[in-house]
Amino acid sequence: MRSMTGYGHGESAREGFKFTVELNSVNRKQSDIAINLPKELAELEPRIRDEINAVLARGKINAVVAYHRSAGKAEEQVELDEALALAYVSAIRKLQRKTKLDGAVTLDTVLRAPGVLKLAETTVDVESVWPQVQAALQKALGGLVKMREKEGKHLAADLETRLATLVTGVAEIRKVAPETVKRYREQLHARVAEAGLTVPLDDERLVKEVVFFADRCDISEELTRLESHFKQFRDCLTSKEPVGRTLDFLSQEMNREINTIGSKANAAEISRVVVQLKAELEKIREQVQNIE
Repeated sequence: MRSMTGYGHGESAREGFKFTVELNSVNRKQSDIAINLPKELAELEPRIRDEINAVLARGKINAVVAYHRSAGKAEEQVELDEALALAYVSAIRKLQRKTKLDGAVTLDTVLRAPGVLKLAETTVDVESVWPQVQAALQKALGGLVKMREKEGKHLAADLETRLATLVTGVAEIRKVAPETVKRYREQLHARVAEAGLTVPLDDERLVKEVVFFADRCDISEELTRLESHFKQFRDCLTSKEPVGRTLDFLSQEMNREINTIGSKANAAEISRVVVQLKAELEKIREQVQNIE
């Protein structure tokens, strides 16, 4: 089981180029990938997206790809327009003669003139550099997945502890539930006696009332479904596959069953445990939102 939060960094070098990839991810219900690429590598975006999708199931993933040239390569990209520089010098001196203004024409002045020094258009053969970009990307993905798995272990341990609390609470409710009908029968007979009515304990009307009450407050099905959900939930905690959506669904189903038990409960003991279960389940649902 993996979290959706993590960071990864990867580098790869080739013939004067160094490619770096940085990945970071946060929670998101669906897969949402944003890729920041130099314009020279823009053609690689679909491939990078496919590589990420093959490893990560969901989350908000930001990918930043960059490349750097060695000093020698960088020097080759600088162009000096000598003709334009000489034209600037000639124009400045002509202006000096015409205006009779003094002032030295320095190399710094000429080099700062627009267009004299410029970088040549960079061209990158994306097919030849893709293996290096892919290598850097795989390293970054490896680091990201490792971090997500590490946090996933902590989340699994926390969820296991909280799930044990739910299991204990449901066991307590199952133990108390049968006493609810018995207590109601005794209370009903006591009220009849207090009213001064002479009604036999096996009176058909009393029996029907008790049966109706027992049917109305029967929570055996809800308890059984909850125990089934607990087992499925625990199985997911040890799964190697993405289980975030499954856990989210199971959490919703558990919440529905607990709410039903609460609405049917006619005993203070059950109502008290239901409140505790709902509080613990809310913490579980929050944690589940962090799982891939």
